[in-house]
Amino acid sequence: MCCCKLHCPRNSGLMIQLKKLSALKVFKTTFPCGFALEILHVYSRLPVIVYKFRHWGFMEGPFKGNSPTREMVEFSGIGIFEVQFFYDPGQLLEGLLKEKPSDEYKIKALSTCPFLLQQSNLDK
Repeated sequence: MCCCKLHCPRNSGLMIQLKKLSALKVFKTTFPCGFALEILHVYSRLPVIVYKFRHWGFMEGPFKGNSPTREMVEFSGIGIFEVQFFYDPGQLLEGLLKEKPSDEYKIKALSTCPFLLQQSNLDK
C-alpha cells in the first residue's frame, strides 16, 4: 500500500476496479466450479437481516503459484444487509382481478424508488 494513501493515483476508483477484476480472475481460476454460500442461521427479520454463513469450495486451480490441492477450502462469518423492496402493487392486483378495473378503480403505485419514478415520468 502506498504511504500517501488517499492522494495516490494507485488508490483511484479505476485502480480499485482493476484490482477487483484481477481478484475475480484469480478467484475464478482457483475455484472454477464456484465457491458456494450456505446460510447457516438467520438471527433477525426484515428489513435488517443478520445471518451466519459458510463459504466453501474446492481448490481445483492454482493460487498465486501454489498447485491445486483439490481439497475443500471454507470460512464462515456473520453477514448483515438491509433489504428494500420497490414494486408496483397494481401489478399484483391486476393478476388477481379477472376483469380490467374501471378507470375509477385503477391503482396508481406510489414509490420512493428513483428508477421507478423516472420510468413513470418517461411513460407520460
